[in-house]
Amino acid sequence: METPVRLWSQHLANLARAAFWLLLAVIVLLQLTGSRGGVDRQRAAALGQFERERNSRAIAMIHRQEGASLFGVPVTGSISIDDSEAVLRAIRLTPAEQPIDVILHTPGGLVLAAEQIAKALVERKGKVTVFVPHYAMSGGTLIALAADEIVMDANAVLGPVDPQIGDMPAASIVKAVQIKGPQRVSDEMLVLADIAQKARVQVASFVVQVLLKHMPEKQALQLAAVLTEGRWTHDFPITVQAARLLGLKVSTEMPRAVYDLMELYPQGGGIRPSVWYVPMRRAPAPGGSTAQPSPGPGPEGKDGSAAR
Repeated sequence: METPVRLWSQHLANLARAAFWLLLAVIVLLQLTGSRGGVDRQRAAALGQFERERNSRAIAMIHRQEGASLFGVPVTGSISIDDSEAVLRAIRLTPAEQPIDVILHTPGGLVLAAEQIAKALVERKGKVTVFVPHYAMSGGTLIALAADEIVMDANAVLGPVDPQIGDMPAASIVKAVQIKGPQRVSDEMLVLADIAQKARVQVASFVVQVLLKHMPEKQALQLAAVLTEGRWTHDFPITVQAARLLGLKVSTEMPRAVYDLMELYPQGGGIRPSVWYVPMRRAPAPGGSTAQPSPGPGPEGKDGSAAR
């Protein structure tokens, strides 16, 4: 027979466990809903203002590590099928003649998703403008190629669109088999080389079809080869100057509203900022010298922030 003291201790233990799980549930709900609600409203308001100023449909696809994720653990984003579904839905809801502005900040992602978005943008009758405030690599560049005009920050970059098989460049897989010879590599490597060669042909062919909207066939074929053949590493930066030399229509007239929107997508991860600055322009002091303000952090310690 259990004593009253033992029954009371078990009761306290059960209450403590229940309180722990209840507190944990409250924290999870706050993480998932409370902190995101205000930011999402700010983002929607900023996009709405941008649309009114340009009389366009504005679509932001911004992939960051966001500190607002569960328990503050950052999650790195990339172009996914969920992204393509959302973008295609936004395009369907936009009148055919209305311009579309895409604000793009991404390391790339799934080829299929990027190709779906690019195809939908190429088929638009209204003008399509892609804004790249910092970078749009790989699949992001593929989407940018579908635009009638690419607007880049003066220091922003695009990248090659050569396909990757797993974590290896398709071009390098093919080259490795060519160097060693088919008899000296494994069956698995031969299969990878076959897939890699097909991927190169498929991506190059798609890029040509995208570029034909804006340039003659010969130029489209040449540019598609440059971007997909693997002559550079996959993270090679294509600057504004290089993009223009390749024949792309690139402007550097970036609206201030795009930078303001990026402020609403903070880079998560570290507790302390790794970049410090005073977020305002400083006029030269009398006598030609510049006033020296006290050091301080930029807004939220975000990476890539520009001083105003």
